[in-house]
Amino acid sequence: MAKRERKNELKIFLSDDEQYILEQKVKISGMKSKSSFLRHLILYGFVYDIDYSDLRNYNATLGKIGSNLNQIAKRMNATGNVYKTDVEEVKKLMKQVWDTQKAMLARQPSMKQ
Repeated sequence: MAKRERKNELKIFLSDDEQYILEQKVKISGMKSKSSFLRHLILYGFVYDIDYSDLRNYNATLGKIGSNLNQIAKRMNATGNVYKTDVEEVKKLMKQVWDTQKAMLARQPSMKQ
């Protein structure tokens, strides 16, 4: 038996798609073997669990804002007038967009290494 520095064997099962992806990533990495690629991932890699609920809420809010802006634009086009209340509504909606965006960014994890 060969004298090995690493004595702990790891056996995993992959689907055909997972195996293909692994092979492509190893090839792109330029590493000599799957083992060295996987060791590098274990030591230096990251696993991200991304929660998209904030983004879904943000998109829903943007959709509502878009509908409100369309209603305001219709009213302006129909009457030919720009009303102060409509301008205030637009400002309020834009503040809501910025506040939502700032809140989302504040909750993002720092990517320091």
